[in-house]
Amino acid sequence: MRTQCLFTGLLLVSVLTACSSTDSGTPTDRGSTAASGGHSPSVVSPPATTSPVAPRRPAGTTAVLVGAGDIASCDSTGDSRTTALLERTPGIVFTLGDNAYPTGSRTDFTRCYQPTWGQVRARTRPAVGNHEYGTGNADAYFDYFGAAAGPRGKGYYSYDAGTWHVVVLNTNCGSVPGGCGRGSAQERWLRTDLAASNATCTVAMGHHPLFTSARTHPPATETRPLVQALYDAGAELLLAGHNHVYERFAPQTPAGRRDETRGIREIVAGTGGAALYPFGRTAANSELRNNHTFGVVRLTLSPASYRWDFLSTSGRFTDTGRGTCH
Repeated sequence: MRTQCLFTGLLLVSVLTACSSTDSGTPTDRGSTAASGGHSPSVVSPPATTSPVAPRRPAGTTAVLVGAGDIASCDSTGDSRTTALLERTPGIVFTLGDNAYPTGSRTDFTRCYQPTWGQVRARTRPAVGNHEYGTGNADAYFDYFGAAAGPRGKGYYSYDAGTWHVVVLNTNCGSVPGGCGRGSAQERWLRTDLAASNATCTVAMGHHPLFTSARTHPPATETRPLVQALYDAGAELLLAGHNHVYERFAPQTPAGRRDETRGIREIVAGTGGAALYPFGRTAANSELRNNHTFGVVRLTLSPASYRWDFLSTSGRFTDTGRGTCH
């Protein structure tokens, strides 16, 4: 009887140990971790890990990312409406810059961002926009998001989500140290980071779009060296904001030539809540455009493919599609 009890106890311990090692589904960083929750923009939890090499997720893992850019303005209710979409959509929340208007100050984050998108800060991975640089060297942005924003003063970093590699760029080329040109510190970091990743699929995010049909801001051609590095590494997706519209492009090269085999699909989603912009002349390879509704993009990232869904606050406009990894 004692032998049988001992065997039963050992079996129970083994089962509990196995259960405790199950993948949690949270993002795995290279050098940074997600920001803490809470309501004080000046309090950020320290990183959970500082491992220089992220462990890979098991095959079969699917990750969900959801977000947009150009978000929180105390003069608009659009950010409150997109917050409602985030709260009923599980997954990692991303931002595409211009998170808090008008100048990305501590007050802007406290009064405008925290009551809306700040409610999901604990699962947010941000990108920095040009409005954040309206306050010093984007100091309030780095204070608010803490370690989740990457190295202070740089604003570019990467992490793994499921089996995908996620790169967050600082496309404020006149503000980020060294700029965005070929041979810049950021471009060298990007090429090294991509070479070190053994993920099959990669998505990149930043504020300024290389391709756009919106009238307000022209294409950010200064970011082309960064997009070239992504293209050379076989990246699949590039998300941006800056222009307050939704626009989807066909896969293309950094020079803007359609490329169904190795091209990067760019999606502009500056629809997080700030006032929407008009379109101008339609850019080459633009497949779909909308500037009549706020909304967020949901990415479902599978081991060898991806799906995008634009979730609008009005419910009258949607966009969905699928792609495969290179």
